[in-house]
Amino acid sequence: MLASLTLLLGLPLALTTEPPTCTPLVPVTFDSDTIPRLLGAWIYITGASKYPPHLEELKAVKYAIFSLLPGSHEDELNVLEVMRMNETCMTRNTSKIQVFRENSTLMHVDENVTSTAQLIQNDKGFLILNHSNGNFPGLSYSARTLNVSKEYLEEFRAQLHCLGFTDEEMFFTSEKYACPLPGEKTDEGDTESQLGN
Repeated sequence: MLASLTLLLGLPLALTTEPPTCTPLVPVTFDSDTIPRLLGAWIYITGASKYPPHLEELKAVKYAIFSLLPGSHEDELNVLEVMRMNETCMTRNTSKIQVFRENSTLMHVDENVTSTAQLIQNDKGFLILNHSNGNFPGLSYSARTLNVSKEYLEEFRAQLHCLGFTDEEMFFTSEKYACPLPGEKTDEGDTESQLGN
């Protein structure tokens, strides 16, 4: 009887120490509504990558906002990025995203550098991208607003843990490093310069 009672009392503790269930990343199936839903401004919140060039960039990005704009044809998007890399604010409008509907893949082309990702289904209106560069996993999380709940961030953190990332490999941006948007005045009264024009 005592052994049974000990087993029953210990069971809830054992159940709570198991690792969280990892939900699979399911790519969005592109349809006629997919691209219009992507258009507009997004704030980059967090990401992780094992791909060395992306890892270096993640370490340097302190804040980033980007806009996806219609391109020259229906399967192309123009990208306007405003970001703080370490201590420097910069604006770039030279990159494009090619859309491959047949395999729900997005390819970001910035000068001579390309990277691919799949848009991941979610019911919360976030832009979650599963980056694929060789055998190096990567995941990024962007939102329409900075007001993302801790609950959603914890869900994303859990998903990164499922992919084998540690907390030290996750990089978060902060609003305190926000850069002025193109044409906005800085505190010193100067207009922020725009790079890549």
